[in-house]
Amino acid sequence: MPLSQRKSGAVLGYINIGLKNLVNLLYTPLLLHYLGQGNYGVFQMTNSVVFSLTILSMGFDGAYVRFYSRLRAKSDDRGVRRLNGIYFTLYGSIAVLALVIGGLFVANTQRIFSGGLTADEIALCKSLMVIMIINVAITFLSSPFDAFIMAHERFVFQQSRQIFLNICTPFLAIALLSIGMGAVGVAIAQLSVSAVLLMLNVRFAYFKLGMRFLFKEFDFGLLRAVGVFSFWIFLNQITDLVNNQIPNFLLGALAGASTVAVFAIASQMRNLFFSMSTILSSLFVPLINRIVAGGGSEQQLTKLMTKVGRYQMIIFWYIFGGYIILGRYFIHLWAGGQNADAFWLSIVMIAPVMVPLVQNTGIEIQRAQNQHKTRSIVYVITAVLNIVFSLVLIPRWGYWAPTIGYLLSMVIGPGLFMNWFYQARIGLDMFYFWRRQMPIILMSVTLTALFCVAVFFFPVTNLVAFVAWGLAYSVLFAGLAWKFVMNGEEKRTVLRRIGKGE
Repeated sequence: MPLSQRKSGAVLGYINIGLKNLVNLLYTPLLLHYLGQGNYGVFQMTNSVVFSLTILSMGFDGAYVRFYSRLRAKSDDRGVRRLNGIYFTLYGSIAVLALVIGGLFVANTQRIFSGGLTADEIALCKSLMVIMIINVAITFLSSPFDAFIMAHERFVFQQSRQIFLNICTPFLAIALLSIGMGAVGVAIAQLSVSAVLLMLNVRFAYFKLGMRFLFKEFDFGLLRAVGVFSFWIFLNQITDLVNNQIPNFLLGALAGASTVAVFAIASQMRNLFFSMSTILSSLFVPLINRIVAGGGSEQQLTKLMTKVGRYQMIIFWYIFGGYIILGRYFIHLWAGGQNADAFWLSIVMIAPVMVPLVQNTGIEIQRAQNQHKTRSIVYVITAVLNIVFSLVLIPRWGYWAPTIGYLLSMVIGPGLFMNWFYQARIGLDMFYFWRRQMPIILMSVTLTALFCVAVFFFPVTNLVAFVAWGLAYSVLFAGLAWKFVMNGEEKRTVLRRIGKGE
């Protein structure tokens, strides 16, 4: 069943991403229309500030599958129930702590944003914070059930639930916007869907999968082991927070809400690539932990990372190449001419994430081997450099300061350091990995460059040209990838997925 779940989960995952992006094509312009550039910027900035509370999870969510896999390998059902009890207690406490710290955020909104926001924008920010903080607390309560479902490799349920989220949230938000509730209505829509998802998770984990808890025999030794392991994941979460959320806060405080809006749109485009990549890697988390727990070899792990990485590389370059070719017109059509710079910002941010996105299976290998400490320390250092860079230069460069800071942090950390670390410390053969990726990169870069030259002479100025160039690029990319890049196993996998194979 796990193999079937992974295959079906992968298909549903990409359907989910396609649906999410299709909805966003309509959702984001409608938000900009209903809210305006300033209030949209306030909404995104507030969301980033409140999102910082997610670091209170301290990496515990990333540790569950590893400890669950080890207990299941010993057939220790009582240990699993103790683990569940520990996680429920932890996340219940974290949810309460999030409400307390969030209350301090609300009380100090005026003091934090008086330099960048107007009085009306500060009032809106305060209202949004209250709703979003409750939403974060609900998400924490859902985390133990999420982790249990992941450990059981029920990817079909997870992806189906995510499809529900991606459809219901924008439709409910638009309904509330249409009756005049503004940004507050959008936040209420998110909160409502999160509450429904919590109930769905509890029902599926408890009644379908038989999740049970043991609180009486609280295992402090297990708690310490989970805490030590999770601490290094926590440092990595701080890095992600700094790179992905703090720039919105700094721009709001130092440059104004309209600047946040442009940067937020560029960040949305970058996050699309993360979501496309992490679908595949997340499906292999339990398998990687079983391989490591069973004493699997570095060669076995290298081949798994390379196999997944090739699919990720093909997907990455298909989307990124198309975005380079058609993105300027797309941003103008989607977000308006006032946000035109978001195209160039997003190109600068997306290009360096190619490396971590095709290697994120390696993150799970590190965690399964308990060798993720060094990565976390290096990432924290690069994140601090990013913040210092942004703080100094935002007053002069605006949204270009955090964009360039992000570029440098990605090149130094995931790009240069991690490839050395995988080779020298984890024992993965990164020369083998990159030899297998180079045909995809060379084909994609060449095709993208040729199309950029063609579009320069015959620019995209209307929807007909946009669709025509997009179809031409898609057909050529698929044909060249099939003929010159994909191997026999990959072709058979694709044929099976579209119902033409054995």
